[in-house]
Parts: sequence; structure tokens; C-alpha cells
Amino acid sequence: MSTKALTILTLFIIITWSPILAINTQDAPTTKVFRIPIEGTIDLGLAPLVARVVKESQQFENAAVLLDIDTFGGRVDAAVLIRDTLIDAPVRTIAFIHPRAISAGALISLACEEIVISPGGSIGAATPISGGNNQGEGPTAVDEKFMSYMRTEMRTTAETRGRRGDIAEAMVDREVEIEGVIEQGKVLTLSTIEAIELKIADHEATNLEEALAVLGLADSQLEERTTNWAERIARAVSEPTVSSLLMSLGFLGIMIELYQPGWGIPGTLGLLSLGTFFFGHHVAQLAGMEELLLFALGILLVMIELIIIPGFGIVGIGGISLMLVSSFLSLLALDLQISWELGLINDALVQLSTSVLITTIGCLLMLRLLPATGVTRRFVLAKSLSFEEGFSSHDRNEQENIPSGTTGETITDLRPAGKILVANRKIDAVSEGPFIQSGTSVKIVDWRSGNAVVRINS
Repeated sequence: MSTKALTILTLFIIITWSPILAINTQDAPTTKVFRIPIEGTIDLGLAPLVARVVKESQQFENAAVLLDIDTFGGRVDAAVLIRDTLIDAPVRTIAFIHPRAISAGALISLACEEIVISPGGSIGAATPISGGNNQGEGPTAVDEKFMSYMRTEMRTTAETRGRRGDIAEAMVDREVEIEGVIEQGKVLTLSTIEAIELKIADHEATNLEEALAVLGLADSQLEERTTNWAERIARAVSEPTVSSLLMSLGFLGIMIELYQPGWGIPGTLGLLSLGTFFFGHHVAQLAGMEELLLFALGILLVMIELIIIPGFGIVGIGGISLMLVSSFLSLLALDLQISWELGLINDALVQLSTSVLITTIGCLLMLRLLPATGVTRRFVLAKSLSFEEGFSSHDRNEQENIPSGTTGETITDLRPAGKILVANRKIDAVSEGPFIQSGTSVKIVDWRSGNAVVRINS
């Protein structure tokens, strides 16, 4: 073969095979690992963080979500929400226990596909406890209904991931006995060696880099994920003391508006407080669209009562009732049946009752101690009445100086009461019959209890 022919053949091979060779030698896509720190107390603000990261990871091929766990536990409802997210996650989920996953942390760890634990680590002690009682006793185990629920939750979570359900149950109930593992009367907590031997944990690793290596993710791209501003607000607002305070301020502002005509600063501040409450609870997966719609309908009914319907009756009471119901439901992270089994309904009722009590006390103090303020002056009678004046609440000279037949102009709507302007003086007036709009020319036809009785001046 000639040199020219050989050169042409070589160029043909290079041109033909170079794209294929390039494809075959191209590096495979780097696996992304999203790390979420689970540290300190587990609260409701962590649930939306885990849900958000799991959703984000689905956009990448072969992505994984790694929970770096070091916790003594926290809220059971928050742990259940995180557990459900992890069980349903379509991506690889990993728990790196470094060094402990106690109580609610154990449930979250068992919900992951793989568990890596550091030397000297521990997992277990998931017995649910109450915070104490009014006799000053310390934390105590909850009743059998709560215990049964948590025992089932731990068992099914472990079995879903191919782990021993009886081991998970023993972490909750001291009545569970497993020969060679735990005797009756003790709650199970596993050390690193025990967790590996009983196949609760899959690997042992000293640090995060070693954990990634044993998982085959040494060359992965590690990305940190922490709470964003909305989730931080949710964590703060879902704290019982803060949420009770926001509800109290919100209800107090609205109650003030019920005592004065129109709408003002107290009502606006009240709505802002309640809006912050519902925003935080919505982000924390407590308040859904149903609760928000109930609350909006309640606000609408109260506004109708304040602006359109005179007095305060069934419409306003119905609006306040809807607001209370929506607030109560927004304190529950789980459905009513599970919340009842966990005792969360009682906690929510106590929290709501506390807010209502604070609101009531605030209203009474405002009316009693602040009679001279700009707000309360609008609905507190400040003028003293003497015997000589006949215990009259109005100025009789006004009636004598402005005789019947005098014309004026309404400066507010008469529904039927309002104000009119006569000879540059504002006086109280009442319509003789029909509704009269503001800015209408009227004529005084009579006087009644210090109010000018008027009709439209035709």
C-alpha cells in the first residue's frame, strides 16, 4: 500500500472513531451527595428542610441524601414527618450516625436505606416520654396507646428497610425481651459494635470522608444543605411559646376592632401576627390549604360583621369560631387519629386555650386600665354627669341653638346614625328612616336624645 493511501486510511479511522472513543472515555457524571445536618433537638423546622432536599436531589441522576445525625431526639410528630419523606424518597438515603441517634433520631435513622455509624456511637432509647406533671414530677413514660403506636412505627420502619423489627420495638418498649440482646424491663440502646452485629447499621466509619468511601461515594460531589430563611422562621414560629404569643396578639388585635367602628392599627397588627403564625406553620407542614381557607373565611365573616352589619351577632361569632378551629388544626402536624393517639390534641387544646385566656385578660386590662388612650376613648364614656344637667349625656344648648328646619350636609353615612356638618359644627344625627350617604344635603326635622333627626333635603 502506498504512503498516500495509508495516510488517507489513517485519517479516515481517526475521523470515524474519534467521537466514539471520546464518548467511551468521557468521565461518568459525578454523583451528588446532599448532606443535611440533624443536630440538637429535632423540631418541626427540620421536616420541610428534608422534604426540600429530597425533592431537589431528584433532579440529578444517582443522587443521594445523607443525614449527618447527632441528636438526643425531639418532637415525635417532626420525626414521623421526616420518616415518611425518607421512606417515600425515590433517591438513595443514608444515615451517618456521628455519634448518636437517640429517641426520634433512631426513627429517622431506621427510615434510611443505609446506616453508617461512627466508633463509640449509639442508636436507640426511643421510649416516648411526657414532660412531667403538675405535681412537679419529672419526665415519665406515656400511656399504652402512645407506646403501641411508637412500637408499631419503629417496627414497620425497620422492616421496610430489611432490618429486624423486634430490635426496633425493643428500643421503644421495655417489656420487649430478645434473648441474647436485651432482657425485659430495659430499653434497648445499641453501641456501634452491637448495631453492626445485629445488622441495624451497615458500615462503620470514623468521619464523613470515610463514610462516603465505604459507601462507594468517595469521588462524589458533596453539597451542604441547611435551613433557608423561611424554614428558620418556621422553626421559630412553631415553637409553642412563640406560636401562643402570635395567636394571642392576633386575637387581641381583632377583639379591639370589635369595640370600635371601622378598621385600624390594632386589627392590622393582629392580622400580621396571625399571618406570621400561619406562614410559619404552613412552611413547617402544619397548616395546609384547608386551614388557610378556614381562617380566611373567618376573617371575611368578621370583616362583614364590622363593616356591613351593625352590632355583633352570629356572623361575627361564626367568623371567630372558624379562626379558632383553623388555628387549632394548624397546631397539629399529623392527622387527627394519629394526633389523638400521640396525645398531641391535648397539647394543642392547652396551647389554644392559653392564647384565648391571654387575649381575654388583655382585653379586660385594656378596658379597665387604659380608659384615656386614643383607642379606648372612642368607646368609653368620659364625660361626668351632674344632677343639675339632668344626667344628660348631650349638650342641651346644641338643640336650642340649632332649630328644626336648619339644613346641613352628612359627613358620614347615616346607618341610621352618623354625623352631619351644620354651620361649621359637627353634630350627631340620625336618619328619619332610610340610609343616607355621606355628602348628602339634609334638613333637621326634630331632636331626639341630643341627636338631630334628619331627612334628605329635597
